Amino acid sequence: MDLIKAIEAKQIKKDAENFSVGDTIKVFFKIVEGTTERIQVFEGIVIAKNNTGIGRSFVVRKISYGVGVERIFPLHSPRIDKIEVVRCGRVRRAKLYYIRGKVGKAAKVKELIRKKAN
Repeated sequence: MDLIKAIEAKQIKKDAENFSVGDTIKVFFKIVEGTTERIQVFEGIVIAKNNTGIGRSFVVRKISYGVGVERIFPLHSPRIDKIEVVRCGRVRRAKLYYIRGKVGKAAKVKELIRKKAN
């Protein structure tokens, strides 16, 4: 078991988790098309975080042309270039699956206004 933990420790990203559920984020994801590689941005609201350790993942939901699109990203994947927080959300739930049934302004999450430390 120590060998497995040692391999996992090498692959875990140190600064990967700078967001929480309810935040609107941009995920810069590497896409491989044949021999070329490009970065595609997926921007949406984080509705869930799952698991621990190397298998940690999160679900991002966005509305694209009137259709809800959800994507599950492994947090420590080498294909994720970076994760950028657009705005912080104020929520009281660990999973925001209820947003799937909401449409328009009802699907919004209130913004969390954080005070800066002096």
